[in-house]
Amino acid sequence: MSRAGSQRRTLGSLLGSLRPHWRVDAHLPVRIDRLLGGDRRFGSRDRRLYRELIYTALRYLPWVEPLLDSEPERAAQRIAWLAADTPAAQSFRGELCAGLPPCPEHTAAKAAVLGADVEILLPGWLRAECPEAFAPEQRDALQSRAPLWLRLQGADPAAVLAEFTGRGFAWRPSGLLPGAIALAPDADVVSTGAYRNGLVEIQDLGSQLILESAGVEPGGSWLDACAGAGGKTLQLARLLGADGRVDAYDLRVPALEQLRIRAERAGLNGRITITSRPDTGYDGVLVDAPCSGSGTWRRSPHLKWVTTGSSVLSAARIQSGLLAANSPRVRPGGILLYATCSLCRSENEAVVDAFLRANAGFEPAPISRLLGGERRTTGHQFWPAGHDGDGFYAAALRRSR
Repeated sequence: MSRAGSQRRTLGSLLGSLRPHWRVDAHLPVRIDRLLGGDRRFGSRDRRLYRELIYTALRYLPWVEPLLDSEPERAAQRIAWLAADTPAAQSFRGELCAGLPPCPEHTAAKAAVLGADVEILLPGWLRAECPEAFAPEQRDALQSRAPLWLRLQGADPAAVLAEFTGRGFAWRPSGLLPGAIALAPDADVVSTGAYRNGLVEIQDLGSQLILESAGVEPGGSWLDACAGAGGKTLQLARLLGADGRVDAYDLRVPALEQLRIRAERAGLNGRITITSRPDTGYDGVLVDAPCSGSGTWRRSPHLKWVTTGSSVLSAARIQSGLLAANSPRVRPGGILLYATCSLCRSENEAVVDAFLRANAGFEPAPISRLLGGERRTTGHQFWPAGHDGDGFYAAALRRSR
């Protein structure tokens, strides 16, 4: 059996192990990492190959899943044809896809070659929540891998970029936001001196745009009410400057430990306080609420098949509770900044509109520096196709009294 034939059988076995879980397990990437990391047969190149193939299968699951039992070889060929032409996958793709036309760039063209239905690549419930996602430009973005976005933190980016160039990393700056650069999705950034010395942070461009667009004023006091591992917390501390302060709170204590490590590495631990009891009277409160994650499907394609319309509504109830709990912590004249990594109206405008109806002391505030977003009824939507990153929503609400 050829090497590609052996790899095809291994891929089939891996997919068989994952198949019972890929429509029910929101933490499937953890399962994938354990599956690949726990197999002694796999070196780093093998893990990169099978990770690319598995995530391609998840991205195009309705085009692949029906073939797994009846035509497994054709399923593997289809996955190989749709996969990115990475160094780890080139040999496998070359053997399995011999005789096939090159894979087109656009999703509709891929569907035409395969005789497949392009509409089923996004879950049907999404059409009521976000019909814009079915437009060709947005659908193409959601079906593609997002680059790895970094935020430069040092005063002199030249040394960082020189190190990346020396390592053979292809990088490009954002056309929207100075200080943001994109690398290939599998670039090993964490092994670089720039990362170890706190000169760069991994943060998607859409995430960076939320705070940059909000016009955060230096020197204020803010609460990051859902800080998690702290990507936005670190960015917020930078924007506030040496005279500002950020209190970081989250129910997920292990995530806050990651924030502590990252703040130390970035030299920002003096500006950030991890708190178990948030204060009141903040100039701003960021509620980066847990959500369905529909804006992150480029990185987490399994969420397309795990998320349902009901789970979106459940997330919206949690988000409404977070806004209600944190709004009293904003001082009069201050800003309540609501954000999600969702494309769904039920989690975005609907949550904000309901909050405004119930809280006459708050009013919509303009996003002072709109970067690549689209104004919605309330707030702004940052589209994956607009900045080549994840999808995010943001709304600024000013407390009038």
